[in-house]
Amino acid sequence: MVHPTTPGTRDTSGIFGHPRGLTNLFFTELWERFGYYGMRALLTLFMVTEVAKGGLGYDNVQAGLIYGTYTMSVYMLSIPGGFIADNFLGARTTVFVGGCIIAAGYLTLAIHSNLTFYAGLVLVACGTGMLKPNISSMVGSLYSPEDDRRDAGFSIFYMGINIGALSAPLLTGWLAQSSTYKEILAGWGFDPNRSWHWGFAAAGVGMIAGLIVYIAQRHRLDHVGQAPAADVPRPWMGLAKVLGGTAAFFVFVILSDRDGWHWLRWLFLGLPVGATVFYGLNPNPEKKRMAAIFVFCIAAMLFWAIFEQAGSTIALFSEQLTDRSLPWGGNLNLLGWHLHFASPFPSAWFQSVNSFWVITLAGVFAWMWVALGDKQPSSPLKFTIGLFFLGLSFVLMVPAARLTAEGRVGSLWLIALFFLQTVGELCISPVGLSTMTKLAPGRLTGLVMGMWFLAAALGNKLAGIMAGDYTATDAPALAGFFTQQAIWVGVATAVMLAITPWVKRLMGQVK
Repeated sequence: MVHPTTPGTRDTSGIFGHPRGLTNLFFTELWERFGYYGMRALLTLFMVTEVAKGGLGYDNVQAGLIYGTYTMSVYMLSIPGGFIADNFLGARTTVFVGGCIIAAGYLTLAIHSNLTFYAGLVLVACGTGMLKPNISSMVGSLYSPEDDRRDAGFSIFYMGINIGALSAPLLTGWLAQSSTYKEILAGWGFDPNRSWHWGFAAAGVGMIAGLIVYIAQRHRLDHVGQAPAADVPRPWMGLAKVLGGTAAFFVFVILSDRDGWHWLRWLFLGLPVGATVFYGLNPNPEKKRMAAIFVFCIAAMLFWAIFEQAGSTIALFSEQLTDRSLPWGGNLNLLGWHLHFASPFPSAWFQSVNSFWVITLAGVFAWMWVALGDKQPSSPLKFTIGLFFLGLSFVLMVPAARLTAEGRVGSLWLIALFFLQTVGELCISPVGLSTMTKLAPGRLTGLVMGMWFLAAALGNKLAGIMAGDYTATDAPALAGFFTQQAIWVGVATAVMLAITPWVKRLMGQVK
């Protein structure tokens, strides 16, 4: 057996001929994403639900801003999380500490009060900022830079993410929204309107399961994610600067939500564009690779601004405008057993559709990239394809929005939406993770992964902002809402296609 610790060897002892450490990271991330997507599926719906029914009673605008700020914070805190791992704890320990904080956050959300709601969101955001970039960087560390299994490995890792994301909304949505479970709670003597918090608690149990897996298989990661040597000075001043800069950026983003300050949102795009030009004109090859990193981050930010409306705009569309009745009326006779399913089914279940498509297609994409070898599209061209399919998904929603004038629309509209978005996602997210680890200087891998997740942070914030314009009562306005965003993505796709040759030159020898 070839072990990854043996110098100069190619470890094939894990799943599908990949390094054995991928198995540990696969299952740990599966359970972490179970918690995250299980809670995310409920978050907007919980906030807009009436107080009398156990929710917070917020309007769409307020709920969208909170949703965007929370999901932004989850990714924005990846920068200090990456810095802490690179310079203090190492990725292995940072992932474990982050997971413990996440679990505490979900269990805090299980307590019904405004204070515990916001405290729980803060804990989950902080913990995810420590875990998320570092578990991804460890996946990259399992492969040498020239290993052609790299993109396939990230696609397998991404499939693990989506197994957790598929199963979580099915369980947490049933616990939070199902009339059947509400009846069970009433029978136990609990308030059925508090069912939302049982869903949040289930997310915490998922994270605890992930920590158990991580510790049980820790020996598979002995060769990656080590802490700096004890005799290496710790950059405490650098940490203070990173934390201060992150706090200042958070204040800047929150300020952009205030009336009269919305113009600051244009800097979300303007600053990284400026950094791209600055680094791109530098003759140093390492600086040019940094320019390529900024291009990919800009494309990712625009992608997530549309894609991450799944938890806000699309969640509300599924709850308010989609026919969720079961085709067989909820009754099913299976081999003599009479089964009854509550109809309509919980709207949170639609949050599993994207993950179903990822699981269905991830293996196909992983095989395709390996089979094509050197003939596969370049990373910038993969990003262009991803943006194209994302734009198509919102083009599809234009006629669906118009049909809502006649009543609720069929579920197939959302199933098709998630199919198109998943094709785009598989061209951007796993490929982006892999490309970041290849382009990043070795001493800055964690920080570059933090930049990648900062792009996701800004995209999530924009998704929450745009969700405030959603309306369920005006079909033409809703169609215009989807049309406008489809046009923006179309423009971004054309620009990305035009600059692809330049980005390839910036990447140098990195493919």
